[in-house]
Amino acid sequence: MCEAPSSNHIQGKIIDLSEAVGTVLAHDMTEVRPGEFKGAAFRKGHVVTKEDLDHLARMGKRHLYVLDISDDMMHEDEAALVLAESLAGPNVSFSKAPCEGKLNLLADCDGLLKVNGNALIEFNMVEGVMCASRHSDTIVKKGDVLAGTRAIPLVIGRDVVARAAEVGQSVGYIFEVKPLARPKTALVITGNEVYNKLIEDKFADVMRPKLAAFDCPVMDETFAPDDADLIARAISDQLDKGAELVILTGGMSVDPDDVTRHGLALAGAEDIIYGTAVLPGAMLMVARIGEVPVIGTPACALYHPRTMFDLVLPKILAGERVSRRDLAAMGHGGMCLNCPTCRYPVCPFGKGAN
Repeated sequence: MCEAPSSNHIQGKIIDLSEAVGTVLAHDMTEVRPGEFKGAAFRKGHVVTKEDLDHLARMGKRHLYVLDISDDMMHEDEAALVLAESLAGPNVSFSKAPCEGKLNLLADCDGLLKVNGNALIEFNMVEGVMCASRHSDTIVKKGDVLAGTRAIPLVIGRDVVARAAEVGQSVGYIFEVKPLARPKTALVITGNEVYNKLIEDKFADVMRPKLAAFDCPVMDETFAPDDADLIARAISDQLDKGAELVILTGGMSVDPDDVTRHGLALAGAEDIIYGTAVLPGAMLMVARIGEVPVIGTPACALYHPRTMFDLVLPKILAGERVSRRDLAAMGHGGMCLNCPTCRYPVCPFGKGAN
């Protein structure tokens, strides 16, 4: 056995093939089979197994150049496992077999991806490691890739990996998937014109497909004129019928006849937040009556395929109590570009809040 020159501060050594099991290859190993194959049979960083020995022998290898990893260093595969463990939270998993030093974090269920953006920045500030992810508040399906992490060098100091892992551990985790509830939903459609059948209601046709996309059953829909007391009564009636989510449409602007907000207050709503930093949807309203969330949707939902309603609904279904600060933060990325062909959610709308 003899020492080989160091490269990139990593020590290597040449060993007999018989001693190779468990060691790490320091370079790609090319195999040529005339007329069949030419390429890397084994990649740099591969951990040699007993099953590899016959293959290497057929390639004419009697000695290997392998990495000499000291106790205070770790291979990229080992590092990826430690990093992924520190990143993954509820309903997030990862394979125990890294591929070329990288591990993907996967969704264990359908739901809403939540990313601790500040912690992710601190994680990536540790030189020598990385993690790239989807945007927070993205709707994901079971098995979807959420993020990928790895150590950047082939061999990395254990202290570096520990510092990065501590970032995730200090906040519990960085990635979580929140399952979405399927509440029984009531639609309360307000407005004199619709109530008196002067015009045909279009709101229900807009809301139903949006709710169906999340498997939320519409248990009932009712109409109320621009009268705060009657709106309050309509809301209370739906709660008495077992509504677990109430969606109000119309009457959200500053017109004197738009009294939906007042009706909601009379129905006993608390934590009423009116106005958001998103366009379209600046006049959206969120509130709660007991444990039942309420969303008040302005008229823009009739004319735009995606509005603030589409951004706030998944949060509500994920069980979040949306605060005014949450809505204020959504101003970053909250400008819909009104593209001729709407490609939401594959677009910037609503993607900048975290």
